[in-house]
Amino acid sequence: MYKNYVFDLYGTLVDIRTNEGKTYLWDKMAQMYGFCGAIYDRNELKKKYFKYVDELQEEADAKKEHAEIELSIVFKRLFEDKGVKADEKTIEFFMKMFRTVSTKFIRLYDGVTDFMEALKKKGKKVYLLSNAQSNFTRPEIEFLGLDKYFDGILISSEEGCCKPGKEFYNCVLDRYHLKKSETIMIGNDSICDIEGAYNAGLDSLYIHTEISPDCVKDLKSKYSVMDGDFRKIQKLILK
Repeated sequence: MYKNYVFDLYGTLVDIRTNEGKTYLWDKMAQMYGFCGAIYDRNELKKKYFKYVDELQEEADAKKEHAEIELSIVFKRLFEDKGVKADEKTIEFFMKMFRTVSTKFIRLYDGVTDFMEALKKKGKKVYLLSNAQSNFTRPEIEFLGLDKYFDGILISSEEGCCKPGKEFYNCVLDRYHLKKSETIMIGNDSICDIEGAYNAGLDSLYIHTEISPDCVKDLKSKYSVMDGDFRKIQKLILK
């Protein structure tokens, strides 16, 4: 059937809940910045963070469609505003702390490990195509034990582009020399994952989970699982 299986991550393989607005997060981030000599109160830090994120995204969008920013630039700028130099390792640590404190929980959906094992036993190639920040996502992939299953991992912040843009899909197709007729995209977002795959000439499977965006009526996937039961995917697309 298919030789190559390309997965979205969050909401597809991984169930995650985050809250970047909570007071506790910004109290702790202000405290950590302060320990490094960059003195903020939580409100100033929070306001500047979201301001810089928006500005960076606007700049990227002005240059090309479906652009992705590198969030580490924002964390570094927050140090620089207070006259503090921060090296790459410090920025990486701060991003991990930010992600940890803002995350309520993170876990694999039931059936993910079994399906991954089944794919590898049948000699299938498995890839990740995720709209995400690498300093958040790569540690989470390892923490969840997913890294050993992937033959290739593409993260939007590293590539400078994101789904549903065709450029991001072409990254995985070209880099790993995948034939479109042998490749399927699996994801929980009807626009980024499904419409994006359709425009790139790929078959797809849509799974609707609790954190899926609202489902569009003209779903362009070849297969669908509308009740969020990941275990049903194997019967549909693995032969």
